[in-house]
Amino acid sequence: MAPTSAPVPAGPSRRAFLAASAGLALLAAGCTAGSPGAPAVSTEEADRLAGQVAVQEAVVAAYAAATTADPALALSDLAAQAAGQLDRLRAAAPSATSAPAPSAASVPVPPAPPPGADVRGWLRGQLAGAAAAHAQACTGQSGARAALLGSVAASLRGHEAALA
Repeated sequence: MAPTSAPVPAGPSRRAFLAASAGLALLAAGCTAGSPGAPAVSTEEADRLAGQVAVQEAVVAAYAAATTADPALALSDLAAQAAGQLDRLRAAAPSATSAPAPSAASVPVPPAPPPGADVRGWLRGQLAGAAAAHAQACTGQSGARAALLGSVAASLRGHEAALA
């Protein structure tokens, strides 16, 4: 009796799909504002992106306020992701490379959750507002900056869903 072989799946394998995805991510990473031949950033685009840095600073501050208001919430992973996104936005903002990082006093601080309020609900509201602002600003950017804002907006929507 001849041994039977496993059925061959139709389409690409999971490994091939992941390898192709990784290749696309590397290709996209090469398309940054610092790339030769990248279009110059207009003053309006730079100003709008700087505004989004402030929005993301408020998100990081909201995570800190929520953690202070309810230390039992497990927010460290989401807060670290928000901080990493802030770093990427600062790196993409032309003014962020020439200006020093803002001090703690200049970071916009959202109002703290009202005493006795649902801290998760308050934080979800902060995230929803920031995600909407990033998504709206995405339309005023081009190339990698638009993709970055879209990615951050989608990530914040994921944070919002994780807190539901």
